[in-house]
Amino acid sequence: MGKIGILLINLGTPGAPDTASVRRYLKEFLSDPRVVELPQWLWQPILRGPILMTRPRKSAHAYRQVWMEHGSPLAVYTRAISSALQQGLPELVVDWAMRYGNPSIASRLEAMVAAGCDRILLAPLYPQYCGATTATALDAAYEALRKMRAQPAIRTLTPYYADPAYIEALRASTLTQLAALDFAPDLLIASFHGMPERTRLLGDPYRDQCVETARLLGEALGCEVRVTFQSRFGRAKWLGPATDDSLRKLPGQGVGKVAVLTPGFAADCLETVEEIAIRAKADFIAAGGHKFVHLSCLNASRDAMNLYENLARRELAGWLER
Repeated sequence: MGKIGILLINLGTPGAPDTASVRRYLKEFLSDPRVVELPQWLWQPILRGPILMTRPRKSAHAYRQVWMEHGSPLAVYTRAISSALQQGLPELVVDWAMRYGNPSIASRLEAMVAAGCDRILLAPLYPQYCGATTATALDAAYEALRKMRAQPAIRTLTPYYADPAYIEALRASTLTQLAALDFAPDLLIASFHGMPERTRLLGDPYRDQCVETARLLGEALGCEVRVTFQSRFGRAKWLGPATDDSLRKLPGQGVGKVAVLTPGFAADCLETVEEIAIRAKADFIAAGGHKFVHLSCLNASRDAMNLYENLARRELAGWLER
């Protein structure tokens, strides 16, 4: 038999922190009907007009604040996760791809098949299922497979928002990072990426899965973990409460020290480093807060690799000999 592969899939990133690269990335990202659920005849003139004329410059500035030596944080950490998982599971072929930008899902699937993989686990790195993340990643993979003459057998990673190994990884990572602080937070906030409220009403389970993750983590830690949602875009009603609004109100409610974790993100990225660790911190301090910390995502930590190896062996049961 051929080889077994795992393709880790994350959201995407521009190739460079400049306006032109960010414009190309945003055009691809925001043209996805899974991401913006408006008729294309209505949405495309708006996207190609005011949005792509103004937003790329602002976003490029944000990317420059967090850009690392070898690329954007999301690319650097996703690559590191892939490398570490390959070391932990040397009998497999482990690769990674981005839904938007490079390396593309199609190119990595082709490379894995060329390397002899006849069985592949597609693993979107989203603990909570959402149509705008998990589903569109799988859409792109299925479209690439549709063009193949000889297709590999495919499995997909189920959402792991309540998996005991995931909750334990979050618990261990949170405790390790809190122990390194010079203060004890008054409140622990779990900030998840926001989605339009309309998606929940149409049946997307994302919000409920986020709330369940926070509830289980709170039980494991023995403290309150308050849920908020970040990254609003456009004028539609989004899931709430909003992270930025909540943080501005907390000092007036007697909360002067806060720690924010972002458990919906497998790897640190623009939304965690720039939006939370930089901008949200500034908002909280300006509102009268005293201490603020963003707790890093799992990234390629030992806690993360214990989780991913556990998930991989479970999902590959029957293919992979234990």
